[in-house]
Amino acid sequence: MNGPQIILLGLMGAGKTSVGRELSRRLQIPFTDLDHLIEQQQGRRIPEIFAVDGEQAFREIEHAALERALQECPGVLALGGGAAMDPRSQTLLAGHPVVWLDVDERTARRRIGHGRGRPMLTGPDPMARWRELAAQRDPVHRKLARWRVDAGHGAASAVTRAIIETMGRSTAPAQKHSADHRPEPNSDPTTGLRITPSHEEETS
Repeated sequence: MNGPQIILLGLMGAGKTSVGRELSRRLQIPFTDLDHLIEQQQGRRIPEIFAVDGEQAFREIEHAALERALQECPGVLALGGGAAMDPRSQTLLAGHPVVWLDVDERTARRRIGHGRGRPMLTGPDPMARWRELAAQRDPVHRKLARWRVDAGHGAASAVTRAIIETMGRSTAPAQKHSADHRPEPNSDPTTGLRITPSHEEETS
């Protein structure tokens, strides 16, 4: 069985699950949420795994699930917020069609509320913790992603449309570029969402 055609990564509140489901619906391809897959395999919710076994044990489970999903889950695969932080997982993801859903703090705050049910946001100030995680994870997401999509300004349907269009442009037969070519940043004309190659900051 083929691996995923689109892999979504991003911080908590980026809308990975919502966008993944919408991509699945529009493209008529399967959708797998890695967190949900782990819960099915373990027979427990992720907060329970964190509480009973600890974060390190969860990360080992997560890495094994990712390795399997990359081989067995076609269509769209949405990763958990910290799934890409394991160096072994970064090696696995290299070369795959990874889309980084980049979200701003204001939008994330609205979407995740008080962080209930999110083990990585426990504490008196969930958004302070979110900012810490953003500082740690965004550079990794930028490195791994082939495309970066502004997921903070628009509904899941708009973000989905932007992903489909930008991926279609970059894989069109008429577009033949050298290996080190980086497409110019652009805005989707129908959504206004900013779409850039994820390495824009490195090449500007």
